[in-house]
Amino acid sequence: MADNAVDPTLLEQLKKLQAKYNVMGQDLSSYLDGLLYSDYLTYWDYIHLDTLLSLQSPKTHFPDEKVFIVYHQITELYFNLVLWELEQMANHEHPDEAFFVARLGRVNRYFHQLKDSFSIMVEGMEKDQFLKFRMSLLPASGFQSAQYRLIEICSTDMINLVNIAEREAVNEYSDIDVQLEKLYWRSGATELATGKKTLTLQQFEEKYMAWFKATGMRYRDKNIRKRYLKYFPQSAPVIAALREFDMLANVLWPLAHLKAAGHYLNKNAEDIKATGGTNWQKFLPPRFQKIMFFPELWSPTEKEEWGKAAFMANPMELIHKH
Repeated sequence: MADNAVDPTLLEQLKKLQAKYNVMGQDLSSYLDGLLYSDYLTYWDYIHLDTLLSLQSPKTHFPDEKVFIVYHQITELYFNLVLWELEQMANHEHPDEAFFVARLGRVNRYFHQLKDSFSIMVEGMEKDQFLKFRMSLLPASGFQSAQYRLIEICSTDMINLVNIAEREAVNEYSDIDVQLEKLYWRSGATELATGKKTLTLQQFEEKYMAWFKATGMRYRDKNIRKRYLKYFPQSAPVIAALREFDMLANVLWPLAHLKAAGHYLNKNAEDIKATGGTNWQKFLPPRFQKIMFFPELWSPTEKEEWGKAAFMANPMELIHKH
């Protein structure tokens, strides 16, 4: 090929580009000019690194508050990735088994990372610093993670998120407003002394309940449980992945969270209130809530033992035993 000859592969690509832009009534030459004059993309611009590193705004002078902020920001980014995968699974017109299992695998890897990351909090901050800077955060609380609530709503039917003591009275055919009123986590943000809603809960409901209702309506017929029952009720790989997801999201991750809370908020026989006054002792332990995204995948004994210490002896073995 002569030095000034154009690579035939490049010519073919130009023809395809020209056809693409002709369909849109656009001039390919103008786009090529833009490419000619534009700067090269850099890593820091692509991920908006400067912006990312500017998003930590501690409220105190304690150095470990930055650890606390960054950890929670990372957690929310993982939640965002989980929601991204759930959205694809819910909206795929004709999902096959390989697609469904692959996306569940991604979700489960994110939750494994979340579960294993709590050592950053448990071992990565001085307790004295935490107990001081946390007082400047009131009434904010990790309880106010809307993305985690969206993960729950996108994963299962709303009735499975209703407080366990009220699931018979509030059945799966109840109006969505009735189900929303009895969601299990709402009882986890009541004042310890009076039983009234904390400011933390009031703020959270005011900002997000309309969004939660809209999401519940949108995913009522296409949440992950519904998609499993419609397309893969007999698929062993899907069932195994769903059981792992259920265990990670509703037992292992909450227990890791509980361990972190206990490390900082248990003081001899006295329990320190969580930020926002949330009742974390009753809210976090899975054995109290018995939240399961896919209850049909668990035996009566497994349900009864949900979250108990004996049940957790070898959880990953249990996930794949079914």
